[in-house]
Amino acid sequence: MKNSTQILCVLLFVVGNIFAQQEKGIIGANNWLNNWTEFKPNHTDYGEPTQILTGNITKDTKLNKRDVYLLLGSVFVTDSTTLTIEPGTVILGDFDTNGSLTISKGSKIIAEGTQTDPIVFTSNRSVKKQGDWGGVFVLGDAPINKYGNGSSVEYGLRPSSYENISYGGDNTESNSGILKYVRIEFAGKRTKDFGYFNALTLAGVGNQTIIENVMVSYCEGNSFNILGGEVNLNKMISYRTSSNDYEFNYGTLCNISNSLAIRSPYISGADGSICMHIASYDKKDEVDFTKPGTFVNAENLTLVNISDNLEADIKVGLVKEALYIDQDASLRMNKSVISGFNPAVILDDNIKVNSENLKKIRFSEMYFNNCNGNIFTKNNSNNEDLENWYGNSVFFNVYSKGDDSETFIDATSTRRPDYRLRINKIIASNAYED
Repeated sequence: MKNSTQILCVLLFVVGNIFAQQEKGIIGANNWLNNWTEFKPNHTDYGEPTQILTGNITKDTKLNKRDVYLLLGSVFVTDSTTLTIEPGTVILGDFDTNGSLTISKGSKIIAEGTQTDPIVFTSNRSVKKQGDWGGVFVLGDAPINKYGNGSSVEYGLRPSSYENISYGGDNTESNSGILKYVRIEFAGKRTKDFGYFNALTLAGVGNQTIIENVMVSYCEGNSFNILGGEVNLNKMISYRTSSNDYEFNYGTLCNISNSLAIRSPYISGADGSICMHIASYDKKDEVDFTKPGTFVNAENLTLVNISDNLEADIKVGLVKEALYIDQDASLRMNKSVISGFNPAVILDDNIKVNSENLKKIRFSEMYFNNCNGNIFTKNNSNNEDLENWYGNSVFFNVYSKGDDSETFIDATSTRRPDYRLRINKIIASNAYED
């Protein structure tokens, strides 16, 4: 009887630790980065294109795995058309013409790859680099907070009609299709007049659109650029982008869960870049304040800066904050990991530190690791009020110092890294909370 009790206790301890491992940061009984991701995309040869996509696609079209497609210039899916892409299909963005794909408002993309056969958008160059081609735009008719509830994406695109680049409306349940098991590599080309493209722009996209298991790697612009709409994102990966990993603006209402941003201090734009920038507008006179501002609900995110020497990289200015929250934007972040930043979070200096504003910016059950400071207001080194607020035991936030090798299951693998937290780190964090 005594032995049975001991065995039961051991089993409960093991099971408890397994569940504890999944408590904060990205979750999953197995490493869901396996099979469909690629952390060395420049080492893959996708072959020469056999089909060219150009101009407007105005009738339902299917792209087949047996072909390799080239985006020549600005390609638009228009006229309520559906573009279907088979699992395993490769689409190359042309370097010379800044190839891009835009799913115009009212049209759909059905890009549903599989774990073993993902859909890949990548560069057509033999030696691929960040910013080789444009990117992917998905435009819907869900609300934004600009006056008139409508806007357009520019970036030097050349549509045959303004409608092809417009977005926004009043349909929160707008359905722009499916993006699932998709990789977007080496996008974000720079333009003279409009700055950098982004790998995936979701503008006015509604909540019936399915966006899961999308990996962006080596982008020169933002990895994920979300402009308005009501968007659900699950299992996103941003890997070694030069600009921001996730950018939210213009009244975005977004649920993002079980997602990852992996930053490198040695790959960054001239002004520095961060994991998440959350704003409600660029210019106040653009927006209608009777409409909701941007609100991001983030759960089980892992935001990690991979550095060879974090202390030295911070000293020379290569490491910035993980999150920047602008005035009139809201965030609720729960059960997430922020590791290796300087500091973890910065609030815009127009945000007054009071209970009314801080209730709109909530961090709970967080794991702050190896950051040079936690939460600060911009241009203010005294964060005592913020530390007192977010350090309150009611939020269950945890603060730690630990190397990546101690913190994550396997952050050093160049082929199949695993950024879930180690079991022993969670046990330590639970003890710290007590």
